[in-house]
Amino acid sequence: MGEMVKVSVIMLTYNRETLVRRAIESVLTQTMRDFEYIIVDNGSTDRSGDIAEEYAKTDSRIHVLHIPKSNIGTGRNAGLDMARGEYVAFIDDDDTAEPDMLDFLYGLAKEAGADISFCGSTKEVEGEFLPNCMFEEKLVMTPEEAVIMLLKRKKCNAAMPTKLVKRELFDEICFLPEGKYDDIRATYKYFACANKVAAYGMPKYCFWRHPGNNSAFTTNDLLLTPEQLDEYFNAFRERTEYLSAKLPKIADYARYSEWSYMISMCNKISKNNLVSCQKQLEFVKKELTAHYKEFYESEYIEEFEREFMRKYILVNLSEKRELI
Repeated sequence: MGEMVKVSVIMLTYNRETLVRRAIESVLTQTMRDFEYIIVDNGSTDRSGDIAEEYAKTDSRIHVLHIPKSNIGTGRNAGLDMARGEYVAFIDDDDTAEPDMLDFLYGLAKEAGADISFCGSTKEVEGEFLPNCMFEEKLVMTPEEAVIMLLKRKKCNAAMPTKLVKRELFDEICFLPEGKYDDIRATYKYFACANKVAAYGMPKYCFWRHPGNNSAFTTNDLLLTPEQLDEYFNAFRERTEYLSAKLPKIADYARYSEWSYMISMCNKISKNNLVSCQKQLEFVKKELTAHYKEFYESEYIEEFEREFMRKYILVNLSEKRELI
């Protein structure tokens, strides 16, 4: 298998010939030198795979794997099968890492003796660089604390980039071979299974948003689709069940977080009149009507969520006074 290195960097690429060089070069200019770079060409029909091979000829740390077109999870698992790093980091082929990102994350994890470390980031949207999950404090968290931070979606998001994860955790939990939005179905499990999670919200990664980006809907509500919503709803139902069993102390927060996402989507679908998502809107209203009292009286609910519940869900209830 070869000698162990500090970090295995894994990147999938698919038809990004105009962007992939930028991503590759951001990894090759890292101040850390003791890493390997596994590039998985996910069935590209353009020159993305060829470009990766060109770089591999000039840097022995790069290993290129060509696979038939598959989902993100399958591609990542293929990269993990090759990985020999103590820790694993992921980068997307349309993003960039700051030159000291690997050193920063590795030092953070080793200092805390943590299975996972993560940093802050920026987000480029139409030429503007916006802060994304940035905070100026160094934290060492229990699994429960880390998962709650993840579910709050303020100092941490589900994206695997910005995270450094102990290789052994992937032996327990692999990525799923189906679905399009793999991070939301996996990241919380790694947090829940870690011994400790270290975090420092300095921006060491940049997410570049563009129309072809897999997560473009996060900055444009009009890009929400029925398929994306269905996958998220199913993933968050699974998440609630998993966390309630794995970390029962935070079961209430896990349930609240699922309903919080639902009322947020209820507002976005209604406000933007997303006709194609009416079936999903009906599903959300049915679920929130059934759990109105639990959610409305939750100790975690925000006032704007109560306002949305009154605006969109209360009208569905026949016995309003008893429930509020």
